[in-house]
Parts: sequence; C-alpha cells; structure tokens
Amino acid sequence: MKLIPPCIEFNSSNNNIVLGEALASEEVNFVFPSQEFSKQAHVSSIQKYAEMYGRSVEDPAGFWSDIASEFYWKQKWGQPVYTDNLHIRNGKINIQWFKGGKTNICYNCLDRNIDAGNGDKVAILWEGNDPGCDATLTYTQLLARVCQLGNYLKSIGVGKGDAVIIYLPMLMELPIAMLACARIGAIHSVVFAGFSAESLAQRIVDCKPKVVITCSAVKRGAKTIFLKDIVDDALTQSAQNSVKIDVCLTLENESALQKQMTKWVEGRDIWWQDVVPKYPVTCDVEWVDAEDPLFLLYTSGSTGKPKGVLHTTGGYMVYTATTFKYAFDYKPKDIYWCTADCGWITGHSYVTYGPLLNGATNVVFEGAPNYPDAGRCWNIVDKYQISIFYTAPTLVRSLMREGDEHVTRYSRKSLRVLGSVGEPINPSAWRWFFNVVGDGKCPISDTWWQTETGGFMITPIPGAWPQKPGSATLPFFGVQPVIVDEKGVELEGECSGYLCVKNSWPSAFRTLYGDHERYETTYFSAFPGYYFSGDGCNRDKDGYYWLTGRVDDVINVSGHRIGTAEVESALVSHPQCVEAAVVGVEHDVKGQGIYAFVTLAEGVSYSEELRKSLIKVVRDKIGGFAAPDKIHWAPGLPKTRSGKIMRRILRKIASNSLDELGDTSTLADPTVVDQLIALAHS
Repeated sequence: MKLIPPCIEFNSSNNNIVLGEALASEEVNFVFPSQEFSKQAHVSSIQKYAEMYGRSVEDPAGFWSDIASEFYWKQKWGQPVYTDNLHIRNGKINIQWFKGGKTNICYNCLDRNIDAGNGDKVAILWEGNDPGCDATLTYTQLLARVCQLGNYLKSIGVGKGDAVIIYLPMLMELPIAMLACARIGAIHSVVFAGFSAESLAQRIVDCKPKVVITCSAVKRGAKTIFLKDIVDDALTQSAQNSVKIDVCLTLENESALQKQMTKWVEGRDIWWQDVVPKYPVTCDVEWVDAEDPLFLLYTSGSTGKPKGVLHTTGGYMVYTATTFKYAFDYKPKDIYWCTADCGWITGHSYVTYGPLLNGATNVVFEGAPNYPDAGRCWNIVDKYQISIFYTAPTLVRSLMREGDEHVTRYSRKSLRVLGSVGEPINPSAWRWFFNVVGDGKCPISDTWWQTETGGFMITPIPGAWPQKPGSATLPFFGVQPVIVDEKGVELEGECSGYLCVKNSWPSAFRTLYGDHERYETTYFSAFPGYYFSGDGCNRDKDGYYWLTGRVDDVINVSGHRIGTAEVESALVSHPQCVEAAVVGVEHDVKGQGIYAFVTLAEGVSYSEELRKSLIKVVRDKIGGFAAPDKIHWAPGLPKTRSGKIMRRILRKIASNSLDELGDTSTLADPTVVDQLIALAHS
C-alpha cells in the first residue's frame, strides 16, 4: 500500500488547493489545513503520519503495546500481544488482543484521571431538552454516582458477566449506567430509546439481563415519549418467551413525567431515586481480562433477527481512546460535543468511552437539534465554547436546508475541529459544513467505521494532510483496507469494488452473541481472509477512499442501519399485507430512505388509511426511525422463475431510473414491471 499519496506533491500555486481559512468551492479538489493548525497538531504532516502508520502495520504488536502501556493495567498482558485468524478456511475465526492483561475501562475513564489531578475537571456538561435546563458533573462527582449505582447493582445480584439492558434517553444517568456496569464487570447492552417494545423484547430475550434500567419518560422537542410504558410492554412480551425480569430500575425524569403519573408494577419496579443515592460513593473495581466482554450492541442484519455485536475490554479501550485523540486532534483544553445517542456505537465510543479515557469535558445533549429552532446547535456551541463538534450528515443536511442565518447569528468562534459520522457525507453538505459552520477554518474528520469495528477505520487526521469534500481519505493507524472485486481479488490503485480489511485491529468485535457461526458467515465468508464491511468503495488516483454505501440488504437511514428483512417482516405481519419488498433510495436529508413495495391480500383496496396503518405497524414493531418513506402498491413483485425477487429492478423503479431496468425477459411475469411503473406515483 502506498503510504504517501501523490497529493503531497501539490503546492500552493495550484488552483486545486485551498489553504486553511479559505472557502471550499465546487472547483476545489484539496482543502489543506492552515499552517498554524498543522504546527500544533498531534500529527503535523503526512510524513509524520506515514512514519506512524508504517510502524503500525509493520509492527502492530509493538505499536499498540506502547500505546496500551499509557493506561492502567492491574496485570500486564502476555505474549503474543495479539492472535488472529480472519481466514474462514483456516479454522475458527478468532481475534484476541492483550490476552492475559487485567484492567477495567471504568477505572481508566475515571479513577485514573482523578489520580492525575483532574478530579475537579468537568467530565459531563449536560444540556436538557429545553433551553436553560442543564447540569454538570466533575470527574470526582461522576465517579461517586457511578459507584453508587455499581453498589446497588451488586446488591441485587448483578456480577461479572451478567447482562444489563439500558433503555434510557440522553440523560447523565445513561453514561453513568454504562460505566457502573463496566466497573463491576457486568455486560451492558444499551438499546436506543426509539426502539419499539417488540424490538426491546427481542433484545431482552436474546441476552437475558438481570435487570432493565429505564426512566419514566423523555421529552424530545415538544413531544413526550413514555418510555416506561414501552418497557412494560416489552417485559410482558419477554415473559411470554420465558424470560422474566425481576427488577426494572426506573429513573424519574421529572421534566417529562412525574412518579405519580407513571405506570407501576409493584415488586418489580424500583425508583432509581429511592435506592441508588443510599449506597456508598466508593465501589471496588472488578479487574477483568482484556478479552472479557464489555458490551453487547444489537444491530440490524439482512435477516430479521438483530445481531448482538460483542466487544471486549482491552483492545476496545486502547483503540477508542487513540482514535479519539488523533482523529479530533484532542487537547486537554478542548470542549467536545458528539450529538449521537448512546443507543448506537457512536455514543459508546465517542460520547462515553473515548472522551473520558482522554480526560475530556464532554457535552451530553438530551434534546432535538432543531428545537426550539434550527439554531439550537450553535446556541449550545457558544454556550459551552465547544471546540470539537461531531455529528451526522443527516443533521448537516437538515440544518443546511433551514438557511445560513440560523448558523451565522451565533459566533461559533470556539470551533476548532468538525466531524461527520454514520454515512458518507455528500460534497455539497461537506462544503456547507466547512464554509458556513466552520467559517473555512475547521478541518472535518469525515469518519468511516461501523458498530462492528468499534472505532474509526478510515478518517482524516486534522493537520496531517489535505482533505477532499466527501472523502474519508486515508486509513487510521493499524488499519489495512483493501478493495476487492467480486472474486475477492485485491485491486490496486484507482478502482471501485468491495471494501474489506485484512488483519485485525484492537477494537474489532469478537463474535455475535450466541451465534459465532453467523459471525463467520456474515463477515468472513464472502471474501475468505478478509473482514468484509458490506460497503462499496472507490479509491481515487491519490489513494483517497470514497465510501459508496451498503451493498447488502441493509439500509443506512440517518446513520441507523436497518435490515430490509426486519421492515419486510413487520409489514407482512399486517393482516392485509401478503408480501413486501423493501429497498433503499437516496434521500436529501437522511442519506437513504426506506421504499416499500407492498402486495395486499385479495380484494383489499389501496387507501391512504391503509398506507398509514402499514407505516404504523413498522413503527410499533421496530421504531419510528424505520418507518417507510414511501409505500408503493404492488399487485405483484418482479420475480425469477425460481421465485427470487429481483431487487435490482425494484431499486431502479424506486429511484425512477426507468431507462436502466435492463433485461426483464427472464422474469416469471414481465408485465409486473409495467404495473409497478404505472402505480409509481399513486
């Protein structure tokens, strides 16, 4: 792999270059950081990057051992530093890093920083849904709260290796609960508080937690969401599947719903405020092996059942801390804000663990970024003097549509680095983010990574090299991306194909909970010898990587990965739907939208009422974020003679690319295509 891309040969006389604090226009290919920024950056040049990257791939054991030694280990790891097998034909897929090392990620997030003299430093700046509602916790205060919850969990029998489901909104208690589980060696599984009762029940049945942690309700903008009601329903469903939960620890979120208005099951439900504050503010640390499980995070698959992605402790800790430091050029004086929810991997790695491992001051935001108006984000930036702002392209596009005035009426002078996550950011949104939000002076860390990878894989390192609007640029330390063709042959130079990774990295997920065979089949069988990301990718003549989106049956909606099979399963559960096929389409704001072709039962008429009913069933079974953007009535679906649905044709119809339908003569009934086209605008 070429370590120094040809772009380094450009100079400032070339009109395809923008130096720092200039505007990125349509004609610009390269956007360089300012000399002032590069001079103070952790990685100040592409030569420095090439030196570090070269060592990271030539001597990964030495490179990562040196970094790991900066953290606290009760017992150092043994040799070898790592072992891996990514080739399915060579036996069981297996990845291990720092095996034999004893540590604790909560201790490294909190105690270690306090011991370094940062106990009075603010760890969390909490911003509530409504402007003016806020709170702070120092590292010392955060540790006390974590210890109280850890002691309570131990008192009800939660111990090392036990699972805990956390179904909370972005209150301070969410990272507190994650850290408390980590402190006592329990495995946390955070479920995004937008999932339906049925989706929550699926996760409860799969991991069989000792306790579920939730709250009375949450306000999201002007809307109240009754989380405890959803949990009650989920616990009823899980009990019907022989998984009975004895304790539901419930936080009273007074701003949304008070105790007396919350539905209650005596003997099972416990108010957080009634018990947790009574426990001691010190809690013994459970020292765990680097390869002991840290958390489970369920992600959509191309089949209906969610996948329980399992991350372990040591490698994840080292990698997330390192990616946070370098990809954001983090300095101790920075104030950092990631807008993600802890129900997703971004919230795990870059709201909770990555920032706290670096001793950062971190904003946790409960509300909606456009409430009470489209200027809320920049109001928060000015309020806390945020210097690093990390968000999703969906939000960038949404705020971009609202107009520049919502941005420019705020100062934003504190901003130093911007970040993008969840999906590829289109060049026009990148330029708006850079020019308007960042005033042409803030590098953008356009990060590519996944729930499964645990941390950034391909990302700009601010100050080190020029960026291209819309490109994730170059691989992070230790990551060896390759682009392969359909046969798994590695492609060199400028090319397009399937993005894979060869060799392991510390934060790679180790298995799918309870289903290692599915882990191997899903990620390692398509291209033996590689981890297959499921994404398409282009590499340009300068060696820069451009992600093109999913190539499997997963749709990326606003950074949320949603399996088409999950949505199809929900739709056909409707009594008047006999068949459904779901595809992804381009969406101006969300990146991808959900487009559903629905075949109704004999004699049932198309109606607006039925369309709404079908969308409601998806909301109820999965969550509002998975609701189809379009229901396309389909008297039949294009199928081969063997019965396989031709999704390629459905994608072309959905995107109105009717001149690209290709040969339809092999279909069992080619006239179906004409019927679908005729119904396209109904």
